[in-house]
Amino acid sequence: MDAALYGPGGFYVRPGGPGPAGHFRTSVHASALYAGAVARLLRWVDAELGHPQGLDLVDVGAGRGELLAGVLAALEPEIAARVRPYAVERAERPEGLDPRIRWVGAPPEGTTGLLFANEWLDNVPLEIAEDGRYVLVAPDGTESPGGPLDGADRAWLERWWPGGTETGRAEIGRARDEAWAGAVASLERGLAVAVDYGHTQDARPPYGTLTGFRAGREVPPVPDGGRDVTAHVALDSCAGPGAVLLTQREALSGLGVSGARPALALASADPVAYVRGLAAAGEAAELTARGGLGDFLWLCQPVGIRAWSGADG
Repeated sequence: MDAALYGPGGFYVRPGGPGPAGHFRTSVHASALYAGAVARLLRWVDAELGHPQGLDLVDVGAGRGELLAGVLAALEPEIAARVRPYAVERAERPEGLDPRIRWVGAPPEGTTGLLFANEWLDNVPLEIAEDGRYVLVAPDGTESPGGPLDGADRAWLERWWPGGTETGRAEIGRARDEAWAGAVASLERGLAVAVDYGHTQDARPPYGTLTGFRAGREVPPVPDGGRDVTAHVALDSCAGPGAVLLTQREALSGLGVSGARPALALASADPVAYVRGLAAAGEAAELTARGGLGDFLWLCQPVGIRAWSGADG
């Protein structure tokens, strides 16, 4: 999985092409409302921190920098002038990106502000277990049984995936836990947020979730470098002390994203505003839809400030 995504010619590091947006649709690509919501969350963090002179915004798994550009555009000039935006990516910096955005390979240490990771953890490589053994995969995607589970992976399954060490298929999230803990540790004060399609201990998927995406379609997870290889995230196992776990529907509602249609009276009073309101309502509905993006999970981890619960605006 690591080689297919990040090795030479890997899916996320190959030069040229449309980037992730050319293969699948995330909340960032679905609507500018998403960047606007993250901007509102950054304002809340800024207030909790006492409006520091330097306000860091770290986007982990930044793609082509679309979210950072959207957030900067949505902020008031006074706040934007204090923001230090970092795009954390393994791919090369895209041409034409806002020069204010710093392009880095890992979260910078000692930041103060908001660290945001939208659909990053699902691409942190992980091991898969089946019937108590590791699953091996050939270059063409063919699977075969490997050796018995080692102690650390077995312990993770026993704690977080009931029955995962015995029969059936399980995805070992220990690598995601460690990756997230490392990202959170880079934050001196502020809020760290991971957003992903995920599951919790009371509803682990019995057959796993490993899959692939290419050109807008779900495809087999063949590790050939030409497709995304991804698996859902056990976000509850990533959570540290004081963390809050919300659905995207709950989080965006708390940040003012609503799918409510504009009042019909506006259609005659201001037809242009009415059409814009309808479009925004449709985009908000997609971001918060049950069975879709609205079911994504937000893991909100405070560092040196109070927790954000979605009800704080």
